[in-house]
Amino acid sequence: MSATILDGRALSATIRGELRTEVERFREKQGYAPGLVIVRVGGDAASGVYTRAILRIAGEIGVQARVEELPALTSADELRALLLQLNEDQRTHGIIVQMPLPAHLSQKMVADTVTPAKDIDGISPGSAGNLFLGLPSFLPSTAAAVVEILDRHHITLAGKRVVILGRSNVVGKPLALMLLQRHATVSVCHSRTRDLTTLTRQADVLIAAVGRPRLVTAEMVRPGAVVIDVGINTLPGGGIVGDVDFEAVREVASAITPTPGGVGPLTNVMLLKQCVRAAWLASGHSEEPLGLSASQA
Repeated sequence: MSATILDGRALSATIRGELRTEVERFREKQGYAPGLVIVRVGGDAASGVYTRAILRIAGEIGVQARVEELPALTSADELRALLLQLNEDQRTHGIIVQMPLPAHLSQKMVADTVTPAKDIDGISPGSAGNLFLGLPSFLPSTAAAVVEILDRHHITLAGKRVVILGRSNVVGKPLALMLLQRHATVSVCHSRTRDLTTLTRQADVLIAAVGRPRLVTAEMVRPGAVVIDVGINTLPGGGIVGDVDFEAVREVASAITPTPGGVGPLTNVMLLKQCVRAAWLASGHSEEPLGLSASQA
């Protein structure tokens, strides 16, 4: 029997509908919409596509979003000054700085400068520290998208064995902490892990986030496991595939995300969800209308 497909596109549409309602409620109470600023330095084509996707979703749900375009030769002091200004702007609730930055600008400087209260992509040391300590925090959007899929499909994590392939700062590491908070037993594998298949076949939930096309084969998956594919890889001859051999693994797993159409469609939605949450928190409301309670964050 083939696995249940965990459809990220359908879930994204559901959450966007929820966010439209929530933004309207915020506007009725506060008299203005939640505000998002996307900072771009230089003209990287990929970040431009990403920016347009965020703006499209923001417009759809009613978030007031704008782009601050800076030339590639912008100095570190100039970028820092803009970020400090946005930190103080009461109508800006979320700040995103698009990567990659030009070589002379430091991602660490950006992470250190953006206030944690507006760090809706969870890149600051303060956000990471709060996540580590189990305190309320904004989360890296891709890791948050994975957990959203698991939560929305009522996939039990407490007491389950989760294996994550990949230890990046934006997916593997934060995701491991988030799943530990849900009482899963978590193993993080990487390029130096030995006997990888032995470990992956122990997983109740297997999450692949390494950027290697079709790395995970059917033989690596325990029958009945849930498989989440975070990878997006472009093939030399064209086409996009994940880190999982989808057609083979779907015959073994109980549930699986496709690529494209799985985790990807939720990533930008989670950014906007956290922007709306930041707006509520900035307005002085302690309520968690979007289900991002301290225990989840």
